[in-house]
Amino acid sequence: LMCFGRWTNGESLRIIADMLHFHSFMLSFFQFSLSLRIISTRGNMKVKVINRSHHALPAYATPLSAGMDLRANLSEPIALQAGARCMVPTGLYLSLPEGYEAQVRPRSGLAVKKGVTVLNAPGTIDADYRGEVCVILVNLSDETFVINDGERIAQMVIARHEVAEWQEVDVLDATERGEGGFGHTGV
Repeated sequence: LMCFGRWTNGESLRIIADMLHFHSFMLSFFQFSLSLRIISTRGNMKVKVINRSHHALPAYATPLSAGMDLRANLSEPIALQAGARCMVPTGLYLSLPEGYEAQVRPRSGLAVKKGVTVLNAPGTIDADYRGEVCVILVNLSDETFVINDGERIAQMVIARHEVAEWQEVDVLDATERGEGGFGHTGV
């Protein structure tokens, strides 16, 4: 601890400990401040919606949820037979901002507990689509699953996307993977 020259070893250690404690405090404060900034930026996108269902609008279940639950909007229950699929209306109509899509994804609890999932997962709702948001469900279990009005059937994530512009070439850049696909790294 020569950098402190005239102080005794005990004083040097105390000063270094104080500096490390301050550094740790500042790092924690910075991480906390950053997380607050990230949380505070949520919710600033406005999405126009028509709700023709008799249910509340989809909402985030927790402050850090990515998806909002979609509910079935039914006049009578649907008995979804084992191995069958159906389209379930939600009563929602969206107008998303340009450059965004709504992704319809399975609910993990419904999939693992009942074997019911979204067939075309993730389903894409484009920004220019104005029809009713419907969910294509499939029953992968061995038992009939009854879908009731208001049941949470899927989740919706609003996501930004890019627009691709094709650039035709004669040769693609080489990679370590090359043409290896579908299981090339093992099961």
